[in-house]
Amino acid sequence: MDFDRAIQHFTDYLRVERGASPNTIGSYEADLRGFSLYAASHGIRSPDRVTPQLARGYIEDLRGRGVSPSSIARKLSSLRAFYRFLTREGLADASPVEGIEPPRGWMKLPTVLTVEEVDRLLSLYSDPKTPAELRDRAILETLYATGLRVSELVSLKLDDLNLDVGYLRCLGKRGKERIVPIGRIAAQAIEDYLERGRPHFVVSPTPWLFLNRRGGKLSRQSVWKLIKDAVKKAGINKPVSPHTLRHSFATHMLERGADLRSLQEMLGHSNISTTQIYTHVSRERLKQLHSAYHPRG
Repeated sequence: MDFDRAIQHFTDYLRVERGASPNTIGSYEADLRGFSLYAASHGIRSPDRVTPQLARGYIEDLRGRGVSPSSIARKLSSLRAFYRFLTREGLADASPVEGIEPPRGWMKLPTVLTVEEVDRLLSLYSDPKTPAELRDRAILETLYATGLRVSELVSLKLDDLNLDVGYLRCLGKRGKERIVPIGRIAAQAIEDYLERGRPHFVVSPTPWLFLNRRGGKLSRQSVWKLIKDAVKKAGINKPVSPHTLRHSFATHMLERGADLRSLQEMLGHSNISTTQIYTHVSRERLKQLHSAYHPRG
C-alpha cells in the first residue's frame, strides 16, 4: 500500500473511530505528507518499506533545516501514531520510529497577559455600540472567563448555554464534552449580544452562537484577528497567539489558589502534565517580581 492510501486509511480512522476534529486531522495529515515526500526522495513510496535508518535521517534533516525541537517532537508523535495504526491493522510489520527520542529543548513557556493587561484589553469593549462590538465583547469575555480553545468557542451552539446557572457546555478534542463555569460578567456580555447583537447577523435559523456578517458560523481566523487587533489597540507589546487568553485564564486561576486538578478539568486536558506548564509560568512570574522589586533581586 502506498503512502497516499495509508494516510487516507489513518485519517478515516481518526475521523470515524477517534472523533478527531478537522484541525487535528489536518495537522496529522500535514506531518505525514511531509514525511512521505522525504521518503519518496529516497525512493520509498510505501510506509511498510521505511527503515529506522530512513526515519532517523528524516529527523536529522529536520534539525538541519532549523525546525524547532517542539515541531520535530510533534512530527515524531504523528509518525508514532500512524505506525501504531498500521501495525495494528496489519499494514506494517513494525514501527521504524520506535526508539527514536524527540530532541530535547528548553521548555517554551506560553505568553501570558497580566491581570492589568487583560483589564485594558476588555475595557476596549466596555461600552459596545454596534452588533459587531457586542459580539466581540462577548467573545473576549468568554475566552478569558472560561479558558476555552478558540476552536471550542466558535463551535458553541445556543443550546450549549445555561447562563441562569452560570455554565456552558463545549466539545473539546476528540469530541470530549465538558461543562465549564462562566462568570457573571461574561454571562452578561453574552446576554447583551443575544438580545441586541446576534439578531442583526441572523439571515436564516442557525444553531451557532457567534455569527459572522453573512449569518454563518464565525471562523477561528476571524477570532484570531480580533485578538491580535485588540491586543494592539490596547497597547500591549507582547507576542500573542489564539491561546493567549486561555493561557492567561489558567495562570491567573493558579495564582489565586485554584487547584491543578480542577484547572485540568476546566481546560479539558486529558493529561495533568499538560496543565502543569502553568505552574512553571507562575514560578517565572514570581521570579520576575522578585527581580523587579527585591533590593538584591
